[in-house]
Amino acid sequence: MTTSKIKKATHKAAPSNAEEVKATEQTFAQKGAVSAAVKAVVEAPKATPVVVDGPQPVVSGPVMRKKELIDLVVERSGLKKKDAKPIIEATLAILGEALADTRELNLQPLGKIKVRREKLMPNGRVLVTKIRQSTPNNNTSDTKETDSSDLPEAAE
Repeated sequence: MTTSKIKKATHKAAPSNAEEVKATEQTFAQKGAVSAAVKAVVEAPKATPVVVDGPQPVVSGPVMRKKELIDLVVERSGLKKKDAKPIIEATLAILGEALADTRELNLQPLGKIKVRREKLMPNGRVLVTKIRQSTPNNNTSDTKETDSSDLPEAAE
């Protein structure tokens, strides 16, 4: 290629005066739009933070042991402790076996219990469960409330 051909290939036509004015106007318009956008962001009212209620941690109460359960059942039922203890222990054993078999339990008013996950550990198993308790119905005309006077007398 000769130098004249190279000059012709790389030589650009000089912009006309009208093209320069148009390009300058576009540049000013773009700068104006950018500065208007920045100004709008700076002058925009500040967003107020909103607190969203998420899951709340449950603070667990005191642990109920088997002895306390037996005492409460004896107190509410009026049975003798020697009669209530084997019944409660058998009930706990059956519930433990059902959970070990990952059975779903529906025992109202305790609630509906589902085993979600199970992890075997060297010294036992960890069961992650979901317990759903229904809220008590406050409509007393449909339900009969029981108190200790409605329970049968304990056999001796």
